[in-house]
Amino acid sequence: MFSRGSHLGSSQLQNLLQIKLIFLRWPRPLCTCSPAENKPHPSMLKHLTSKIKSTGPISVAEYMREVLTNPVTGYYVRNNMLGVEGDFITSPEISQMFGELIGVWIISEWMAAGHPEQVQIVELGPGKGSLTKDILRVLHQLRSVMGGASVSVHLVEVSPVLSALQAQALTGSESHVTTEGEEPVYRRGNTPDGLQVSWYKRIQDVPPGFSVHVAQEFFDALPIHKFQKTPRGWREVLVDIDPDRDEQLRFVLSPNATLASTTLIQRREHVEVCAEGGVVLQHLSKRISERGGAALIADYGHDGTKTDTFRGFKDHQLHDVLTSPGSADLTADVDFSYLRRCAGGVACVGPVSQNSFLRNMGIDARLQVLLKNCPDLASRCQLLRSYHTLMDPGQMGERFQFFGVLPLSRVQRPRPQTGLNLDKTQRPAPLPVAGFTELKYA
Repeated sequence: MFSRGSHLGSSQLQNLLQIKLIFLRWPRPLCTCSPAENKPHPSMLKHLTSKIKSTGPISVAEYMREVLTNPVTGYYVRNNMLGVEGDFITSPEISQMFGELIGVWIISEWMAAGHPEQVQIVELGPGKGSLTKDILRVLHQLRSVMGGASVSVHLVEVSPVLSALQAQALTGSESHVTTEGEEPVYRRGNTPDGLQVSWYKRIQDVPPGFSVHVAQEFFDALPIHKFQKTPRGWREVLVDIDPDRDEQLRFVLSPNATLASTTLIQRREHVEVCAEGGVVLQHLSKRISERGGAALIADYGHDGTKTDTFRGFKDHQLHDVLTSPGSADLTADVDFSYLRRCAGGVACVGPVSQNSFLRNMGIDARLQVLLKNCPDLASRCQLLRSYHTLMDPGQMGERFQFFGVLPLSRVQRPRPQTGLNLDKTQRPAPLPVAGFTELKYA
């Protein structure tokens, strides 16, 4: 078997590396992405100040929830914020190589699970649909490997603006908004290859079944609670109205312990806890432990070492989180140690840095193939720039981390036989988890 830096030792592993080589040698032109469109609605501040005047200071989690996902004025609900002209850009928008290697990872986990006849590709927060589109292109290119497996796509998205962009990217005109009686699916469509695509508001609504889940820059946007350690114990950080400026918000400490500060885990002098992220991780763990599959989480984060990471982004620049709410994206680094503690009945791998994961998946070889097949100098320069952005430690290479959730059987070695054993067949050790392990030829 493989381990980090080990050598090839079985025909099954040779098949896995052969798949990577087939894909990495496949020439494919670069993808393009469309510009951002709408501007945020100006009434969010008025809505928040009215709410605080009525009920008192609100938690940071409630503030984030209102600003980002309020069904009328929420930032994600009303805006197309991705791309060069938006407020931030994600890895799938930078280079096709990112999504293509995620597609290879999905196939490797499908193989490790024993080639199930049906597989659901589930993406949480699919952005413009670029990542899923790149994944499906790889699955189509390697359809001979997938055999007769039935593939369907399930997207978890709260934004009607983004879901329309995803539908256009994945299905063209072959999608429609469903009627109320068809909920929880609110949109359906079919890709040009005939794969069914369904949209949901919650991960809980995705049908059960063998599923490979992908969450790329999803957990960082979930609401967080912030806590500060004081001489009187832990106090929750709240959002209030500045008494000197009626249209300005400020942070305050709760005068007494809150339900969140007494029930959520606290460590260090200042801590952020994403309770909703823990709930999502628990649901993913349940799906994987009961029906098989895997989850791959890619986000900027840490393994329980950072404290105050709550920040805003507007026009690709840092933005004060309390200024002009609804005009900027709000985010906080993912605490992978917290997600690991929330997982149950599954195995967790990582986090590993993005440059390590992509290099283990073969991005360097894929880059050389694309460069060789680029028709002009401008395209080659763009390829090199995008590779540098994804891999450079000072850009995305070290800031973004990959974290995997797998069935326990996926990583457990077979227990040694005891007593009388008439079955002399050796059970194979589990395949290494691609991306988290360096694979080498013998």
